[in-house]
Amino acid sequence: MKKRLLLWSGLGVAALLATIGAIWILSLPAAPDVGAAPPVAKEEADAMLAALKPPKRQRPLIAVIGINDATETTDYLMPYGILRRADVADVVALATKPGPMTLYPAFKVVPDMTVADFDARHKDGADYVIVPAMSRDDDPVVLQWIRNQAAKGAIVVGVCAGGKILGAAGMLDGRRATTHWYYLDELREKHPAMLYVADRRLVVDRGVATTTGITASMPMALTLIEAIAGRSKAEAVARDLGLPRWDTRHTSDAFAFTRPFALTVIGNTLAFWSREQLGIDLRPGADEVSLALAADAWSRTYRSRAVTFARTDAALETRSRIRIIPDKVATSWSAEHLLPAIGSQRPAEALDHALQAIAARYGSATADLVAMQLEYPR
Repeated sequence: MKKRLLLWSGLGVAALLATIGAIWILSLPAAPDVGAAPPVAKEEADAMLAALKPPKRQRPLIAVIGINDATETTDYLMPYGILRRADVADVVALATKPGPMTLYPAFKVVPDMTVADFDARHKDGADYVIVPAMSRDDDPVVLQWIRNQAAKGAIVVGVCAGGKILGAAGMLDGRRATTHWYYLDELREKHPAMLYVADRRLVVDRGVATTTGITASMPMALTLIEAIAGRSKAEAVARDLGLPRWDTRHTSDAFAFTRPFALTVIGNTLAFWSREQLGIDLRPGADEVSLALAADAWSRTYRSRAVTFARTDAALETRSRIRIIPDKVATSWSAEHLLPAIGSQRPAEALDHALQAIAARYGSATADLVAMQLEYPR
């Protein structure tokens, strides 16, 4: 009798939870149907470039900061890689502590130096500080360091959810700003004095810049290159990236927590028995921007995780001379679980190819899920 009662009680609770879940899913909006983003006026674009001009040096010093235990992969590597290849500034990759830095959702890298080393070498500070998303927004070393850099005249750029760190540092109150769509409500709730700007991938206000989601690092870096070295140089770098055009236009309403998004996450999560570990053959001289975009995309499917492998456990230097430590030591990987070699793929092409391959392997809904997380307008 007691077992039967417990069984019926359990079934009742399960039915109730299923009903609540179904009501919640039905309450979510369908996929948004939005048009093309409106163009950015020339006056607005010119004002942004003027606001991003190097504040100190003719050849600026750019610092990309992260915490050792969890900094977002593409947010950290894409600005670093693009700005290094442009060769219009001295670019350094920083960590809060000595030792390797674990990025998420993929890669482990060796930064150039710690923030303490940087401060000892550059007492007058950086011209630009790039702040990626990190696993926590309240790291005291990061907060104090970016405040100090701002006080020394640096322009501080919060990439993606790095805007939350700028908010925690007190830099968004009374300023126009944006962030990754998923964290927007949280940021506005914590910082009601922030002035949110929709439909722009990059917003600059009095020495503080913020971007929308992960892929906005590409137009942000190109805009920064244009501010430093002019349009022709930025266009040359854009061609190298495989990007025929760029600006700050964006359709914010296209990115939201929708019913298809939730259903795909739930469905892929429940299929835990079919999760895959996919190998990336790490080779010296690889394009770290293309690698980051591909690994980030494949690790956001809720079906797979990308890992690097190499013939040795030694860190391998990429095109822009950041060192990546392989996850596994192996001479080969099973063909079924080996991701296509990046080769000479340019970054914009690498992301599109990854999304096409994800759609072929897991379905278009999963590719859309990944693009939504990356805030990438497919």
